[in-house]
Amino acid sequence: MKKKLLCLFFFFICAIYQAQNNNYLDAILSLEKKNSKESFLDTILSIKYDKALTNTKKYLSLITKAETIAKELNSKKFLADVYKKKSLAYFFSSKLELAIQNTILASNIYNELNDFENYADSYINLGWQIKNRDLEKAIFYMNKGIKTLEKEVSSTYRLIGAYNNYGVLKQRKNQLDSALYYHKKSLSLCLKNKDSIGIPFAQTHIGEVYLKKKMYSKAKKEFFNALKIRQKRNDLYGITDSYLYLGDLFFAKKDYTKSLKYFKLSEKLAIQNSYYPLRKYATEYIYKNYENKNDVKNALNYFKILTKLNDSILNKQTNSKIAELEVEFDTKDKEIQIANQKKELLEKELAIKNRTLYSVLLGASLLILGIVFFSVYKRNQLKKKQLQKEIDLKDALAAIKTQNRLQEQRLRISRDLHDNIGSQLTFIISSIDNLKFISKDANQKLKDKLSNISSFTSETIHQLRDTIWAMNKSQITMEDIHSRILSLIEKAKLATENITFEVNYNIDDSTSFSSLAGMNIFRVVQEAINNAIKYAEASKITIAINEKNNELLIAIDDNGNGFDIKTVSLGNGLSNMEKRMSEINGKVKIESEIKKGTNIQIICKL
Repeated sequence: MKKKLLCLFFFFICAIYQAQNNNYLDAILSLEKKNSKESFLDTILSIKYDKALTNTKKYLSLITKAETIAKELNSKKFLADVYKKKSLAYFFSSKLELAIQNTILASNIYNELNDFENYADSYINLGWQIKNRDLEKAIFYMNKGIKTLEKEVSSTYRLIGAYNNYGVLKQRKNQLDSALYYHKKSLSLCLKNKDSIGIPFAQTHIGEVYLKKKMYSKAKKEFFNALKIRQKRNDLYGITDSYLYLGDLFFAKKDYTKSLKYFKLSEKLAIQNSYYPLRKYATEYIYKNYENKNDVKNALNYFKILTKLNDSILNKQTNSKIAELEVEFDTKDKEIQIANQKKELLEKELAIKNRTLYSVLLGASLLILGIVFFSVYKRNQLKKKQLQKEIDLKDALAAIKTQNRLQEQRLRISRDLHDNIGSQLTFIISSIDNLKFISKDANQKLKDKLSNISSFTSETIHQLRDTIWAMNKSQITMEDIHSRILSLIEKAKLATENITFEVNYNIDDSTSFSSLAGMNIFRVVQEAINNAIKYAEASKITIAINEKNNELLIAIDDNGNGFDIKTVSLGNGLSNMEKRMSEINGKVKIESEIKKGTNIQIICKL
């Protein structure tokens, strides 16, 4: 009972909308005596398609008056626009022969006026009108129109409908990805131009592609979005069309009850507004729904209705006449092309004659100027070469001097570090060892403290030596880094008896880095190994050095305790590792799991 009441309410609202739209067309008709002919004609031509289709009979009456006025005003542009609007009205009234006739009349005038935009639009309209008869020819016409629009027209507004309709033809060819591409191009232009008529058309066609791809949730979203916009605009034709798409959706999902609901809503509106093609489609699928529900009585009833509709819409005489009109359109177009080609040939011949005369005069002038300028050019070229050689020689000498000074400075700093700071640190270690020996009676806490200071100082010396090693090289090769890592592991083996080390090396030895990059890479590897030894309680540590996609990949794995990355705060060591790699445009990735060990990856561009 509730459903019946809702349906009655909906049709009541639709009746109100239809009455409002009919009043709108009547109101325009009443302006004939109040306004000038030009103003009245402009008003009729500016009627939106959704308003026009609320009552095609009244709209045809208005557009027929507009045709008479355009002829009285002797305005070819107005007359062509009228024929274009009449074509639309006839097409949606299923009078295809008259629709094509008016399309051809409009295109002939647009061509005379050199109105490329509307002429191209005629091709697109013709393609759309014959799509059910000859899909290949429809695609040909529409593609030709789109290319003309893209080439000749600065405004993109016309392309909205062209892309959308072309996408529909691609759907019929089952080229779904191509169809989706053109529908989305149309939607993008609609949104850019705030086209509230075009947006729901593009959305329903995008939904139709998703439906064919069996992406039902996406299709449903697009169909309902389009329906909301059309209901807001009181677009009765669009609402009827949207119900058909929703019927298709639920039919594909085999929900025949919901499918029937939407097809019947569409059928009701199509009958009220004389939308014959939409009514035929709704009738066909109402019949199919009843057939799938095994409702023989209703299925038979709707099959009879469908048969009558087919007989009334299609017949041999109409199809024959349409074919003749297509030939007429093609013939007229070819005649225009031949005339344009002849005109272009005459213009080219005249241009060639003029060009020959100009060429003779220019040739003589250029010969004289060429002789003068050639001698000047040769002299300047010789001077330029001599000057460039001097500049190159100076640059080379300056670069060599700069490089020598940098190397001397690097060697001096490394010597100072080795001779001064190194010897001082060695003296500190010796002094601490003497203190430990002298302080035999000192408590254990003091001895531990001295041992820690000695270890720290020894580690500082090792780091100092690594720094000196890096400073003495302008470039550090992969072989250098590999050898330093092996040396580090040998020292670690002496300090730890229960850990097995494994090194896998698969990279070209000659691969090189700057001294800063090489030192930072080694320091990060060193920190990762030290962390695994100190905190992981691992029995095996694996270091893998590889090259992939022009990147250096170093992975340090241990089978130790691991930790929860989400809860643990990163210490200075891990933070320093990330900082060092960011300095050379590299990165560090840390993966760890409790009781399953830790993996640290170092990634750096070669």
